[in-house]
Amino acid sequence: MSVVIIGGGHAGLQVADSLRSGGYTKPVIIIEDEPELPYQRPPLSKDYLAASGNPEPLPLRTPSFYQDKDIDLRAGVRATDIDRDASTVTLSDGSVLNYEHLVLATGARNRELACAGATLEGVRGLKTLEDARALHSALATARNVVVVGAGFIGLEFAAAAHAHGCSVTVLEFAPRPMGRALTPTTAEWFARKHQESGIQLRLNEGIDHFDVGPDGRVGAAVSTAGTTYPADLVVVGIGVVPNDDIAARAGLQTQNGILVESTLRTSDPSILAIGDCASYPSVHTGAVTRLESVQNAAAHGRHAAQTILGTLTNYTDVPWFWSTQGKLRLQMAGIAQADDDVVVIGNPGAAAFSVLCYRDGQLVAVESVNAPADHMAARKLLAAGRGPDPAEAAVAGFSLKEYARAALLAAA
Repeated sequence: MSVVIIGGGHAGLQVADSLRSGGYTKPVIIIEDEPELPYQRPPLSKDYLAASGNPEPLPLRTPSFYQDKDIDLRAGVRATDIDRDASTVTLSDGSVLNYEHLVLATGARNRELACAGATLEGVRGLKTLEDARALHSALATARNVVVVGAGFIGLEFAAAAHAHGCSVTVLEFAPRPMGRALTPTTAEWFARKHQESGIQLRLNEGIDHFDVGPDGRVGAAVSTAGTTYPADLVVVGIGVVPNDDIAARAGLQTQNGILVESTLRTSDPSILAIGDCASYPSVHTGAVTRLESVQNAAAHGRHAAQTILGTLTNYTDVPWFWSTQGKLRLQMAGIAQADDDVVVIGNPGAAAFSVLCYRDGQLVAVESVNAPADHMAARKLLAAGRGPDPAEAAVAGFSLKEYARAALLAAA
């Protein structure tokens, strides 16, 4: 019997690595539908798109890793069905694998537009290495770029396209960019900065349809306000949908992803789900939560391995995220809500500051812009369940780094 892992992203690779590090000696098999060796995904919307970038994969593990760790990587093949009664997984090449433990690390796919013209050539998403390669090539000749959606991916791409010399328009139906992830304070600051840089950020304005150009490719984007924006390249970044289809067909519980309990096991205790596809009970939100981040994927992978190895504990890791948008480095620890009370420390005018988020007087999240020391301090404080009270943080010259150092030393 073996551990079969469906998905070769950050979460799936981490399970395999942690199992071997934890002394697991039975077969470990990874099923990955892309043909390349598993690669890092964050650079796809950042470094790879820079004018000097090289859109080639940065491997998650070296090629020798799989042989050295005795991990059977099946690349370029899909898992099509799970038979829970027989404890088997059927693959697209017709082979059938037996499992003792099955890990679903199936990730998520881009949400697709349903408007007219959405399938025109020149309209793309950004999720895979193939997408990054195509967009890197397109940016060499593109002049008018429209981005649909002002989330992390959309704004990262917008900044990259602007650096290439393109005229960039971002359409966002919501009143703020990154509104589901950030406090209004930080979101509105980013909106101003992008607009000051020359990116046209159109808030409260979504996409209605695309017009075809004389060459048969996309030629323009028409917004919900009725405005026509020239476009020879469009990137759609309107969120993702968890890949939970195979789990649903197998009769596992799903709800905005594959439902798991606190040890990351699904409704079938021999099957776990982790990473972007998993909805888990978060101690940081007090609700069932699905997170899309490398940190969560890797931490889920380590925790799932411990569950398989027999250590049954609740997953409680502090979530953290990052986004690089041009010269702006955003780092987040914890999960903020739009109505949190906030205290701003540092210097927003110099693009180096943090927003401390409070709920019922307790520090619950920190959003940092070009302030890595604040971010590291925030992660340590949130993990320890500590933090300055709002009045203390609001004192001029307050240093979160120094506070964390003293507070954690006193608690040691």
